[in-house]
This record gives sequence, structure tokens and C-alpha cells, in this order.
Amino acid sequence: MARHRQGRLSEEIKKSVSGFLINGAKDPALTSRIISITGCDVTRDGSYATVYVSPVCLSDENKEEVYAEVIEGFERAKGAIRGQVSRDIPIRHTPELIFKLDTSGDYGRHIDSILENL
Repeated sequence: MARHRQGRLSEEIKKSVSGFLINGAKDPALTSRIISITGCDVTRDGSYATVYVSPVCLSDENKEEVYAEVIEGFERAKGAIRGQVSRDIPIRHTPELIFKLDTSGDYGRHIDSILENL
């Protein structure tokens, strides 16, 4: 699969998963909070797509519990999300979806706090 085709496919998957969260999600773990789809990587053969998600946590919530709840919600809805992706994108084989947390925002805030303390 050409590099530019991978990029287009990953953007379309990202858009489709975002649309599912807005319109099709019924799981309270996915509908009760703000979740950003920050990225998507598709393997060269197009058989797997890793979707990076970043849920917004309130200051009084335990981040680890929220992250685990959101990932479990995505795992429960994986079949419905893959079905939505197959309806939205006209490709022969819909990639298997893998959901991972994107903690780059937390890491950036951690680095900023270290730099401020220097």
C-alpha cells in the first residue's frame, strides 16, 4: 500500500470513528465524557489500524480508572465501530481496529512542570 494511501486511509478511519462517537455510540463509557481521536496508524498491508484516543479527565477523577473504562468501552464497541468504518470507507477489507491511549498531552504537561521547576 502506498504511503499516501495509508495516510488517506488513516484520516478516513479517524473521521469515521469520531463520527461513531458523536452519532452511534450507546455505551455510557463512551458517551459520558469528551474523547478525542488524536491519530490513527494503518499497517502497510492495511490489515490493522491503531486508533489513538485521549479522554478528558476532570481534576477530581482518577486518570487510570477513566483510561481503563474508556478502553474497555472501545473494546466492547469494536464490532460496531468496525461496521461503521466499513460503511463509511469503500475498501475491500476493513482493517482490524486496535485502540490505544494517547498520553502525549500528559507527558507534555509533565515536561512543562519539570522545566518550570528548574
